[in-house]
Amino acid sequence: MNKKRIGFIGTGLMGEPMALNLLAAGYDLQAWNRSPEKLDRIVAEGGVVCETPAAAATGVDVLICMLSDGPTCDAVLFGSGGENAVDALTPGATLIVMSSIPVETAIEQARRCEVRNVAYLDAPVSGGQKGAMDASLAIMVGGASEAFDQSQDVLSALGRPVHVGPAGTGQQTKLANQMIVASTIATVAEALLFAERGGADPAKVRDALAGGFADSPILRQHGQRMLEENYEPGGAAKYQLKDTRTALERAEALGLELPVARTADALFAAMVEHGDGDLDHSGLMRELRRLNTQS
Repeated sequence: MNKKRIGFIGTGLMGEPMALNLLAAGYDLQAWNRSPEKLDRIVAEGGVVCETPAAAATGVDVLICMLSDGPTCDAVLFGSGGENAVDALTPGATLIVMSSIPVETAIEQARRCEVRNVAYLDAPVSGGQKGAMDASLAIMVGGASEAFDQSQDVLSALGRPVHVGPAGTGQQTKLANQMIVASTIATVAEALLFAERGGADPAKVRDALAGGFADSPILRQHGQRMLEENYEPGGAAKYQLKDTRTALERAEALGLELPVARTADALFAAMVEHGDGDLDHSGLMRELRRLNTQS
């Protein structure tokens, strides 16, 4: 069994299977979630339920945060009123924020951890719920190389971690990932709709493209979702929109104009405005069908 004790904050769609994989890898784990019923499976597998975020951080070697956004992470990790998880960490412990948050938020969190003698890694992930369940997530890690080396065993129980640079660069890499995902989903949806309107069988078109330069996990996995109209969320569209908005804000700060990312962002914004924000991001096909209803 592994000797490291891990605290885990946020056991939702992604966090629950990640926590279960850490337990399966032999780590001792204690967890907090705002909705306690989402901890039932973790308890069944030997995890310990904590009443507060601070309790989840007490006595651990590594604290993992998997919450929905930057403000939520800041409130739980650094807030007041007994919910300050970072102040409960033992000096020398490591905080790993695996949520998708703004680059600037990650840099500031790293600074606040440094003054508390807590190591910090920003380590957002890609691969969706399937990747979380299969422990095959792509993990983009920013922070000090020493902290990465010391935490690599924990991260490897969740997927494939790669150290990409100092604090904040994990989030910068995730934004690059989300730009590719958003534009590729949009292109796959357009291509399948284009093929369908032209009289081809879109399922056969997807099969015909397999193995060629147009092939990708998105064509295979999300293309299938589009064909089946199965939009149960693995990655909700509202979170895809959050990420494209964050990427565009970061691009503006860097003096970049990114027209493809801006177009994809506009499509996801329309999808959310039409009430489909809780659907999987592959549900963008519905938005394209709406756009083309009269054509």
